[in-house]
Amino acid sequence: MQQKNNHIRHIKNERLETIKPGYRGNKTVNGRFANGDELFNPDFSQVLKWQLSRNPQRDQKKLDHYTPHVQEGKDFLHDERDMLVWLGHSSFFIRLNGITFLTDPALYDIPMLKRRVGTPCAPEDLRNIDFLLLSHAHRDHLDKKSLQTVYGANPQVKALAPLRAGDILRSINPHLPYQEAGWYQKYDLVPDSVEVYFMPASHWHRRGLTDMNKVLWGSFVLKTPTHTLYFAGDTGFAPHFEEIEELLGPMDVCLMPVGAYKPSFLMQKSHLSPHEAVKAYNLLHGGTFIPMHYGTYDLSDEPPSEPVRLLEQIAASGMLQGLRIPAIGEAVLLQDLI
Repeated sequence: MQQKNNHIRHIKNERLETIKPGYRGNKTVNGRFANGDELFNPDFSQVLKWQLSRNPQRDQKKLDHYTPHVQEGKDFLHDERDMLVWLGHSSFFIRLNGITFLTDPALYDIPMLKRRVGTPCAPEDLRNIDFLLLSHAHRDHLDKKSLQTVYGANPQVKALAPLRAGDILRSINPHLPYQEAGWYQKYDLVPDSVEVYFMPASHWHRRGLTDMNKVLWGSFVLKTPTHTLYFAGDTGFAPHFEEIEELLGPMDVCLMPVGAYKPSFLMQKSHLSPHEAVKAYNLLHGGTFIPMHYGTYDLSDEPPSEPVRLLEQIAASGMLQGLRIPAIGEAVLLQDLI
């Protein structure tokens, strides 16, 4: 029987600027995106192995009732200063040079996962949002109900999304404007006062039964004349951190995922442990380190307080100079981070 040849293409948004010299676009193999040159298909026998094995920290996790503190209120929405506000998980409100962004909105319970902690204000109170930054389409990052609520309260909002995310967005609301980008591309919808780049991450995509890796994933860099901010999305540890720093310079603020890293045999290729996140931050020549992707949903085996505890230990050892752990809803002013 003749083996079917792999069909390889490199794709990007041909209308957008690509900042990596000579980059042909994201590699696809038979229509499925790769991590750089590597085609990563998560082995779901590993998921079965995880489900059937005993968590060595099960008892510790059962007794650990940690949740991030929530600072309730919505004053940050009316404050004109540059800032960022964690909304839980990987969702941030960001204001830079008068432009407002919302990252990976997951503001409710999501399918099969209850939210363990609230939001600082009702999701429908999140108004005057200019852009959605969507790193990838896993349901804890691109949530249908959250997007419908945000668009309903912000008819002016536009989505900055990965390649081939458009069909998902149209199915959620056919009127939501969006622009797709590949890695190393600069979106052109954003006013000149903020530059927004879609950059690599080491991850994967699956939202349904037949769409494995058919939508791209990535990270974001936001640049103004005074600040460079990195939002890592979901990622495993890989060489892209050094490359991002080489292309776009030291990162003044790094929003880094630090949860859902155990068991490592299942999580290591797609999530960062706290130690790996700090290593990546140092490769980015980071200034302030702000953790995310912990404490909001129960996704993995580590106890909920472990990521913060490990980060504090790493900072005390001198390996992490700029740790800042804000409460959900706490406004972090960029002028205070200089």
